[in-house]
Amino acid sequence: MVTGPPHTHDAVDDAALVERVARGQARAFDQVVAAHYPTCLRFAWRQLGVREDAEEAVQDAFVRAHRALRRGTRPRRLRPWLMSIVANRCRSHGARWRRYRALLERWRGAAPPPVAPPAGIPDHDVDPAVRAALASLPASLREAFLLHHVEELTYEEMAAATGAGVSALKMRVHRAAAALVAFLDDAGEG
Repeated sequence: MVTGPPHTHDAVDDAALVERVARGQARAFDQVVAAHYPTCLRFAWRQLGVREDAEEAVQDAFVRAHRALRRGTRPRRLRPWLMSIVANRCRSHGARWRRYRALLERWRGAAPPPVAPPAGIPDHDVDPAVRAALASLPASLREAFLLHHVEELTYEEMAAATGAGVSALKMRVHRAAAALVAFLDDAGEG
């Protein structure tokens, strides 16, 4: 089964960090990164499936977050706000990867080999059949499922992160779960 992170940071700690980052305290942003990077990287890797793309998406997201915080952006909750940036970067990187993969398949007649997860992302907590089932989902369904069931964001936090409406997100999570069950049943893993 896919497991999510324990929640160790609250809004008060995040608000204080955001204020310190806005004042230019570099160590404060280091704390933001230390607190949220593993969760963001896990989500990006599971969303994109390619270590290098996940790392690039998360690094790009943190650069954008730092710039926004220094310009005066004050998110109400830091984690969902960061996840929204990571989700957007994953969409961009995912589109780039799909184009790259299509070119490789056309030019070489084969897809690139699967890549191991980034360092610090436990691969053993995801059953290979579940990983394959997740990979079979359309990106929007996979994103919604991971944000809700793995990263444990509320639907309201997901809406803030993705820009989609709560009812649309509930439908995506429902469809993703149904597709996962069907995939696993077909694979004899149900």
